[in-house]
Amino acid sequence: MRYQRILLKLSGESLMGTQQYGIDAKRLEQYAREIKAVIQHNIEVAVVIGGGNIFRGLSGAGQGMDRVQGDHMGMLATVINGLALQSALENQGVETRLQTAIKIDEVAEPFIRRRAMRHLEKGRVVIFGAGTGNPYFTTDSAAVLRAIEIKADVILKGTRVDGIYSADPEIDKTAIRYDKISFQDVLSKGLKVMDTTAFTLSQENELPIVVFDMNKAGNLLKVVTGEDVGTEVNL
Repeated sequence: MRYQRILLKLSGESLMGTQQYGIDAKRLEQYAREIKAVIQHNIEVAVVIGGGNIFRGLSGAGQGMDRVQGDHMGMLATVINGLALQSALENQGVETRLQTAIKIDEVAEPFIRRRAMRHLEKGRVVIFGAGTGNPYFTTDSAAVLRAIEIKADVILKGTRVDGIYSADPEIDKTAIRYDKISFQDVLSKGLKVMDTTAFTLSQENELPIVVFDMNKAGNLLKVVTGEDVGTEVNL
């Protein structure tokens, strides 16, 4: 296996499937199966999910809502998605723990780094909810921060496209796909991988990022085993 401990970053929108809002049960079940396949190879898995399928703090602020309040609502949306993924994984027989950056003792553990690492060592999937616990930070930033804290080998960013392109492949059919690209080239070419704060934090800590198509069955395991899937961003 190429990696022993991974942090999987999923967008909230990816959970919508073919819906316009909310959580698609079939898509959730698919993701749970993909994660289970990796766990069965003794790979340690942590997950961060966005909340955009339910609420985005930034969009709320654009409609006149207080940004801090909006971001806190977005954090709670990620907890809802975390609970949904936890249920789907447990239906597959996978042990999980949900840890949150804001205390919700009745439904999740508070984030404690050493406890999270111990869960991973015991083969449990650890889902991190509520972002960083601070407004103005995205779940991309939360994913990179948690990955660094738990000493993950890589961030795997599951999307609906099969890597990083020179332009949006859904719009520009001549867009070129990169197999590998450096952090510096991503910045110089103005490519969108993560928000600037998250991307810079990953670069400074020499934490590689792999962007891949999470919706294609078997891709997550292929990335972990080192097959040529997606685009790797590294030094």
